[in-house]
Formats: sequence, structure tokens, C-alpha cells
Amino acid sequence: MTDTHDVVIAGAGPAGGQAARDLASRGYDVVVLETETEDEFPSRSNKSTAGTFPSTMASFGIPDEVVMNFTDDVILESPNHHYRRHQPGAVLEFADFKNWLVDEAVADGAEYRFDARVSKPIMDGDEIVGVKYNGDEEIYADIVIDATGPAAPLAKALDVCGLKREKQAIGIEFEYENVDVDAGGYADLTDSMMLRLDHDIAPGGYSWIFHTGEDTAKVGVCYLQNESHRKNSKSGYTIDDYLQYWVDTDPRFEDAVKLEGKQHRGSAHVQLPDSMSTDNFMAIGDTVPTVDPLWGEGIDKCMRSGRVAAATADRSLTDSDRDTSARELAVYDQLWQDRVAPKVKKRLFMTEMLYRASNERYDALVDDLHKHSKDKLDSVNAGNLRDMLGMLKFEDISILAKTARDWVRN
Repeated sequence: MTDTHDVVIAGAGPAGGQAARDLASRGYDVVVLETETEDEFPSRSNKSTAGTFPSTMASFGIPDEVVMNFTDDVILESPNHHYRRHQPGAVLEFADFKNWLVDEAVADGAEYRFDARVSKPIMDGDEIVGVKYNGDEEIYADIVIDATGPAAPLAKALDVCGLKREKQAIGIEFEYENVDVDAGGYADLTDSMMLRLDHDIAPGGYSWIFHTGEDTAKVGVCYLQNESHRKNSKSGYTIDDYLQYWVDTDPRFEDAVKLEGKQHRGSAHVQLPDSMSTDNFMAIGDTVPTVDPLWGEGIDKCMRSGRVAAATADRSLTDSDRDTSARELAVYDQLWQDRVAPKVKKRLFMTEMLYRASNERYDALVDDLHKHSKDKLDSVNAGNLRDMLGMLKFEDISILAKTARDWVRN
């Protein structure tokens, strides 16, 4: 008997979990295929950080039980300066958060199949009608959703999104105890989420410390292997080496001890997607990445993309003819542009410029942030072109020109 369902979702992360949750609550026959085994889900290697804001907590009903620490501020550090902004937030225990999403969807009728590695699409002519997993296992659906993140086996096979390896960021994070969150000469990180722009630690990217309570914190490094990384990198250093270098040289970690089993690795694309859907198919979450230039908000973006994909599927499947054509599912692309990543071109352009700037420019940026209102910074982060241009300096012209040339070429 053919294994056929309304919707099949590859990947049980925040995007896939939220899409399954929404679709199951609307009565659809939904199956989620997850690579990890049920006993190991989510594994310690799964990417973490998981900082989010009250708007996300409220929008998706995320319970306090999955929060490690409620924070008061977001701090942006450069090599020699810092900027503090009052912005309440929450650092999630990522494993508990993902398991909560599974429980929510299952309670509404979704089926999860763990230890189910998706390998490629099943095609009928030019259209995807199902997926292969675990070798020869097959499952069919009216709509297939790829929520596997940067791996994206289905999106890549269908040539959706146009993902480029050189636009893929890699990251590593450890959780530590005995972290001095209020060390002399540094910002007080008590109940804060801190992002640091410093090529000595993360060439072509950023690093972070998220306070998780008492003397514990999530500490990580992430970067693109871009021109800025090549220019500023240390010979022979891996991502692990950079994190260890930071821990060895920053007095906040002088007595820090890694927590056993609290290691996380991950990657994400930082690029403008070509498209996000085609006949019977949508790509969501980190498979179709976006980023806020200053504050990140990856959890929020993933869950919002899962939600608008579910809304699109609901619209298509309730049609009298169950129209899941590319034309109908293109509604998802529009909703993504409007509700998940508005002004995404400007915001990604600004992000690329930010990673190309020098350490001296990072110091100047942090100094400048003190001169602007919260409303203006929110406007910059949201992609307001006038306010973005207002923060540029004369020395940024060369960075602007290089970034523009790369965008035209790519």
C-alpha cells in the first residue's frame, strides 16, 4: 500500500516543527521525517544559541519551561567598546524547545518518524510527489516541505533557492560554567545576550556570550569563509581553534569550564534565495535563510517561515481541486517576503557590508550607536534605506563598492 499523506516535512527543527504544529492543528495528515533517533533527539551537536524576544514567545506560545534565562539587555561589542540596549529576551534550552514543538504537533495528530534520513525527491515528470529516505523507503504527499537547513537535499535537487557554498556560515558553541559575566574592563553581561564584532576572534563573522544564569553562559563563534575571513584569518585555524583562542585570551573565561555534552555545531546560508517554492514543494527555515543585520533573531525567522508555509499549504489543500501548483504555492514566497523577511535585500546587503568592515570601523560603529535613538536603530535593522545610508562614513565607500560588485556578479 502506498504511504501517502497531505504533507511531508523533512526536518524537525524550529521551522519544520512549527509548520507541523500549525498543519496538524488544522486537521491535516502530516508526517515529519527527522534524521536523528528519537532517543538522541536533539543531539548535542545540533546548533544552539536560541536567543529570542518576547514577541516571539507570545506569537508562538513558547512556554517559560523551555527558557534557561530571561535577559534584560542586548549588548554589541567591538574590540574596544560596547553598546547596551534594553531589550528583554529569553535564552532557550534548545533541546527542550525542540522537544516541546514535537509534543505540541503530536498532540494535534502529526506523525514523527525519527531515524529517517531524507536523501532525494521522488519525481513524476518535473514535479516532486514524495521523498526517498533511509535508502529505499518511500513516502508520498500532496505537498513536500524541506526544513533540513543548509543540507537542503530536496531544495538542491529541485534547484530551488540557488544555495551557494561560499555563502554558508559555520559556527560552534560550547556552554561553560565559572564564566565571569561582570569582569573589569568589559560590559556587565548579567542577564544579557552579547554579540561581538572582532576579526581577531571571528574573522568574517561574529562571536557571542549569552548568559544562561548564575555563572553559566553559551559561548560561540560563527563566520563566513569570505574575503574578510581570508584577509583576517590566522594560518591553519579551524572554527574550533578560534573559539579556543577566545577562551584562552579573554579574562572572562579565565576559570571557565566546559559543561559536558553541551557542544553545538551548525551552519546557515547568508544569501538572497532565488525562489522558495515550486510545484508541490516549499523550502523553509534555514534552508531559505535570512538574518537581522544587528540582532539575528534566527529562531523567530525560522518559526515565521514555518507558519506562512503552513498557511499556504492550508490555502492550497482546501481548494476544491487541491491545487498545489507552483502558481498557488508562490503565495508562500510573497508571504515570506512580507512577513518573515521584509526588505531582505537591503538587510542582507547591510549584513555583508558589516562582515567586511575592519575592527577599527567596528569600534567607530559602536561609538555611533550611542548617538542614535532606539527607533532609528530599529529602522536600520528593518532595512530602511535612508537610515542605513545615514550611518555610513566616507571610508565605507570602498566596502559598499566591493559588496555591490559581488552582488552584481552573483
